[in-house]
Amino acid sequence: MIAKINPKGRGRPRGFDVDAALGTAQALFHEHGYDAVGVAAITEALGINPPSFYAAFGSKAGLFEQVLERYSACALPLEDILAPGRPPAEALAELLEAAARFYAADPHTTGCLVLESARASGDPHSAAKAQALKSASRDHVRAFVARTHAGMADLVADYVVSMMSGLSAGAREGWSAERLGAVARMSAPLLAAMLA
Repeated sequence: MIAKINPKGRGRPRGFDVDAALGTAQALFHEHGYDAVGVAAITEALGINPPSFYAAFGSKAGLFEQVLERYSACALPLEDILAPGRPPAEALAELLEAAARFYAADPHTTGCLVLESARASGDPHSAAKAQALKSASRDHVRAFVARTHAGMADLVADYVVSMMSGLSAGAREGWSAERLGAVARMSAPLLAAMLA
């Protein structure tokens, strides 16, 4: 998406690639956290001035909300992994292993942006947005489990979210993909027992 922004209010509008800007901002927020990234750092990284930034995104919180939506849409393929008809224990074990790989894939953007922002953001609006996305993912897991194991759906969803939060924290601490994967694989027998 290209937004036309005229930062000085006169002359010819210049093109601004919003998608590229969201990607750059996502990397900044993921590496440093919402609270540590100021508008000056964002505008410098994007190569724009503050009026152009505010015209495009409204505020730092507005930008972060768009970044979280972008991230959650392409982070882990929940729809594919938790496809209807898959054995729940197998699918959830795969989800945890996929999370372990994803959270450690890039040394500059370790962990899960949504989970870490829900836990660590000092800005109430941003933390609430991240928490809402975290809750939506939990609800997705719960609904998937409820199709075959309604009585266990809440407990299993809580377990999976707790495991994903722990894997994210481990990745932020510098754990390797192999170490995270080994921890994730330990869940397979427990999930199989819970969903037998």
